Amino acid sequence: MDAENLHYFEKAPIAKAVAHFAVPMMLGTSMSVIYSILNAYFLGTLGNTAMLTALALTLPLFAFIMALGNLIGIGGGTFISRLLGEKKYDDVKHVSSFAFYSSLLLGLVVIAAGLPLIDPLVHGLGATPDSFGFTKDYVTMMLMGSPFVILFFTLENIVRSEGAAITSMVGMILSVVVNIVLDALVIFVFHWGIIGVASATVISSLVASAFYAFHMGFKSQFLTVSIQWFKANKDILGNVFKIGVPVFIMSIFLGAMSLIFNHFLIDYGDRAVAAYGISSRLLQFPEFVLMGLCEGIVPLVAFSFTANKLRMKQTIGFTIKAIVALAVLFGVIVYLTSDHLIGLFTNDPQLIEMGSYILHVTFLSLFITGMTTLFTGIFQATAQETAAFIMSVIQGITLIPVLFIANRMNGFHGVVWSLVVADAVAFLVGAVMLYALRNKLQPDLESLVQ
Repeated sequence: MDAENLHYFEKAPIAKAVAHFAVPMMLGTSMSVIYSILNAYFLGTLGNTAMLTALALTLPLFAFIMALGNLIGIGGGTFISRLLGEKKYDDVKHVSSFAFYSSLLLGLVVIAAGLPLIDPLVHGLGATPDSFGFTKDYVTMMLMGSPFVILFFTLENIVRSEGAAITSMVGMILSVVVNIVLDALVIFVFHWGIIGVASATVISSLVASAFYAFHMGFKSQFLTVSIQWFKANKDILGNVFKIGVPVFIMSIFLGAMSLIFNHFLIDYGDRAVAAYGISSRLLQFPEFVLMGLCEGIVPLVAFSFTANKLRMKQTIGFTIKAIVALAVLFGVIVYLTSDHLIGLFTNDPQLIEMGSYILHVTFLSLFITGMTTLFTGIFQATAQETAAFIMSVIQGITLIPVLFIANRMNGFHGVVWSLVVADAVAFLVGAVMLYALRNKLQPDLESLVQ
């Protein structure tokens, strides 16, 4: 962590500090949305529906691998930021080395566990006879490359945790750019199809991981990838996993929720599933922007929690105002242009009407979603592991019974509105827990007189 990063942690005006940490993360997450769209587009040019099906079916596997990276990365990253606030710099080196090598070890475990069970795994993902071969190719490549994919998601968080937000963003964008370039090459030049797309994902993760590792090894004052600093004692394991495990569980729950929600929509026909697919893709952009804002400030909140709680309170207050402003801006745009936005994907009038309706309903909870993400980030940053765990499961636990009840009472409309209800419950639970923890999180008298 250099003097400039320390300045943003300790002394920069709150608006400047939040922008320094959050804007690069917002840009990085926005790029990942663009990549996901282009990835499907490149593969779609081949005109092979089975390949596109395979790409969709493997999303849960990719989400699982990403969740493993976030388990170490977010758990280790928030711990590092708190240690920096306490000026325990040797401990920072121990945690960063642990994060690097434990991520690679987790990847090796995934390979050892996954490859012998490759066929049952592909069947479990829902592969049809037509898509089985393509799905198996993709899964095999992703399993083989899982150490690098896990490492990428881990190191992105670790580098950001020391305040190097720009470096973190550059690595994310580097991964996306390399992936897009390789996608074009493997599809249009080498004609490798689905296995080429999987290879591009693995290679781009490797390139970005090498970039982060170079920064940690040669540019960073406190982070390291040296095996000599590796330590896996009770303190490190406890602090990393008490925050990392809730993050991992939340990722698994989100994947399960998506599968359950689609199951209910299928009863209302292909148009309902397609309409939700289009609207959720459009919703992804503002959601990822708000997620980038809330996740971007986590290192600042974690550092301030141990160094200056008054600054932490001011950071949270400013972020809430930013969430409100962005939610209103995106909401106005959507409500004025929803038909045109859906029309970019289809010319079916019924599909446009249905998609526009879903878009209007789901956008109602955009502010709530942003606040829920902020609550989760605060609990992670301040090591409130119980609250973080509750936030990781509350939406999924709520959505399942609400879906059953709403579907029986109000059919399709009930299914769509169940998302808003689940978001609202998660928001209320988070707000209550934040209020209950106010004494732990509020500034002390010493902070107030500084």
